Amino acid sequence: MARFIVYLEPAEEGGYIASVPALPGCVTQGETKEEALTMAEDAIKGYIESLKKHGESLPLGLDKAEVETVTVDVA
Repeated sequence: MARFIVYLEPAEEGGYIASVPALPGCVTQGETKEEALTMAEDAIKGYIESLKKHGESLPLGLDKAEVETVTVDVA
């Protein structure tokens, strides 16, 4: 079992966009945060299945990621 960081961003048209930085191009959306996370889980599973089907290896260090917040003055 692997853990993935999922970024949730409010979409301009409503709902949320979910992206998985460890898996380039793995992006989906949902009307609520919960739906976006469920869709992200499905997208991750599909991404991994595609890697396996094409004989590609999983990116390394998926469980080693850390998330920090940086505040920058933009004024």
